[in-house]
Amino acid sequence: MDFWEIHGVLFLICIVFFPRLTMLFATTATFGVLHWVGWVITPRLLAAILATTYYWDTNPVLCVFAWFNMFFAGGASNGATAKAVSRR
Repeated sequence: MDFWEIHGVLFLICIVFFPRLTMLFATTATFGVLHWVGWVITPRLLAAILATTYYWDTNPVLCVFAWFNMFFAGGASNGATAKAVSRR
């Protein structure tokens, strides 16, 4: 199964900026308990894990970018939130 046969560029943009909403409305996967925990706590980690699970054989570059997004995009927003909370 190839990523580009199922999803497009709009999906990539949405999953980077709005991972929870994109996974909630754009995927047809039935979520188990572990998926819901990942969706609530770390949606970028869940997206990277799902991308690696389904698309590693056909598109490993996409999977590497998903992991970079998880490490770099998620860390910047979490750090700013932690600083704001610690000041109060």
